Amino acid sequence: MCRHLACLGPEEPLGRLLVEPEHSLYRQSWAPRRQRYGTVNADGFGVGWYAPADPQPARYRRAGPIWADQSFADLARVVRTGALLAAVRDATLAGADAEAAAAPFAAGRWLFSHNGAIPGWPRSVASLVPLVPPADLLSMEARTDSAFVWALALNRLRSGTAPGPALAETVRQVAGAAPDARLNLLLTDGETIAATTWGDSLFYLSEPGHRTVVASEPYDDDPRWREVPDRTLLTASRAGVALGPVENAVEKPVEDPAPSPTPGSVRAGAPTFPKEPCT
Repeated sequence: MCRHLACLGPEEPLGRLLVEPEHSLYRQSWAPRRQRYGTVNADGFGVGWYAPADPQPARYRRAGPIWADQSFADLARVVRTGALLAAVRDATLAGADAEAAAAPFAAGRWLFSHNGAIPGWPRSVASLVPLVPPADLLSMEARTDSAFVWALALNRLRSGTAPGPALAETVRQVAGAAPDARLNLLLTDGETIAATTWGDSLFYLSEPGHRTVVASEPYDDDPRWREVPDRTLLTASRAGVALGPVENAVEKPVEDPAPSPTPGSVRAGAPTFPKEPCT
């Protein structure tokens, strides 16, 4: 129950994507056009971005609505990046864990967001707890369904699974335990993007070789936006976008994984793109 966006492209101010467009993520916090659940995303927001020559992203997160934060207005005007992930939040339980519950979640070079909800949380997914190492479970940033979904996905990334299959298997696991869960997941390492659709909207805008944007809904009326079908795994880079069924995504390790991977050493596997990038 939120809106989120990831972008890989030329270096530009955060506000160019998040504030200035007519239907930007900033505006989606109070007037989303495609949101199926909830109406106002005022329970926190966050943005994570990558600086040149630094693989670990910076984050700015707050518990209140994005429109009420004057510091963010200044930040968005002057901070420049070529890769980001941002989200505005409509919490299942308003105020739960405050800023710590606002996406993006982070570990090492990864940024992650979950648009959706797990009905019956936490009991409905209690059977999945053994899949998360105890230390990771105890160090979750927040006691929310989104933070738990991130812990599941991160454990797969740490084991060497490529980002797309890691998200797909996480969705399959959670949906198996909680069949009515909504699981639109979004992940980036600053070079690639992986995302799933499972119960809510997702779109992408691809300018091969220049910019790729993946978002809950378009931030403008550019006719090149394409909607992603439900239950789809999306993998992308600046070169293009590839789509496939979540159910058919095969779990596979990244190429040449680092020994004993840690959050800072896990690297993204290269997504497989069609010969002609989607536009």
